[in-house]
Amino acid sequence: MASVTLKNIVKRFKAVTAVDNLSIEIQDREFAVLVGPSGCGKTTALRMIAGLETETSGEIFIGDRRVNDVSPKDRDIAMVFQNYALYPHMNVRDNLGFGLKMRKFPPSEISQRVQEAADILGIHELLDRKPKQLSGGQRQRVAVGRAIVRKPKVFLFDEPLSNLDAKLRVAMRTEISKLHRRLGATIIYVTHDQVEAMTMASRIFIMHNGALQQSGVPMEVYKQPANRFVAGFIGSPAMNFVTATLVADQGAYFVQAEHFRVRLPDVFSSRLAAHAGKPVIFGVRPEDMNEPDEAVSETRGNTVAMRVEVVETLGAETFVHLTCGSHTMVARVAVPDRLLTIGQEMQISLNMEKTHLFDEATFQTIV
Repeated sequence: MASVTLKNIVKRFKAVTAVDNLSIEIQDREFAVLVGPSGCGKTTALRMIAGLETETSGEIFIGDRRVNDVSPKDRDIAMVFQNYALYPHMNVRDNLGFGLKMRKFPPSEISQRVQEAADILGIHELLDRKPKQLSGGQRQRVAVGRAIVRKPKVFLFDEPLSNLDAKLRVAMRTEISKLHRRLGATIIYVTHDQVEAMTMASRIFIMHNGALQQSGVPMEVYKQPANRFVAGFIGSPAMNFVTATLVADQGAYFVQAEHFRVRLPDVFSSRLAAHAGKPVIFGVRPEDMNEPDEAVSETRGNTVAMRVEVVETLGAETFVHLTCGSHTMVARVAVPDRLLTIGQEMQISLNMEKTHLFDEATFQTIV
């Protein structure tokens, strides 16, 4: 296996900059996920690593080898595509071994590698079937198996689960994670689904408008987003945002919004002084909003009166869509003891230790 390094990579399509000065370093045997909305440049970055796109400027290294001028077939990578790209006239056995056959591997080694891949993926009973006889999940396993038989330095996955139904996506996420642990492989995985990124990655790289916004282990990025985009993209339901003013009052700091005022923890004070009196964006995640516990003194004074608009009961938890004046927010709460009715007023306590502030002009994180 090998590390992958991108240094100041730029990719332009005429007047459009698809990737803008991207520098990342993916460690050997790491499961790295490039995540972001459609059009953010993540697939273009993956295709440049594979050699399917030529970078406008910058350098790409696989291990210690600079591969800018190396053809795709000589980069020792294997790519799994979104559409599986199986040959319909070949059975699974031949699909798995086709790449090795083109590279003039001996038939005995091809057979051995195909059997090894079938063992890893549990697809022995499928080897004599044609792709049209397979389900979506089975086709995906075959596409992964075709990459495994290559024994490449790096595996590249381009949104491989997007064509599967929701239940099968969850199952295949688990299978690919197990595969990574079993192979000890370097994997670079592209997706627009932040749930896939959070559950599968050793490290995530969040992209927007062609640029890297933040990288880190999933929970680090979740708890300490670098800017408003990252905060809103990572987490489901998304973080709630309210335009407000940061107010200093008798040594304390408050978020003053249109219809509520809450106090920020004193531990934030050293980072707030420069922003006092200025407009900010207040962010709070749905899971940090709940009905107040009167027995816990820390919840008092940071409750907000809100009106229930929609209630989504999901069994173990409930999403409550709320309004506070012109502000709309979503709370993820434990299943309430009483029935919530549309239009009722309820008090919501905010866990202020876990809230965030962003500069309104730059969208960068203050706390």
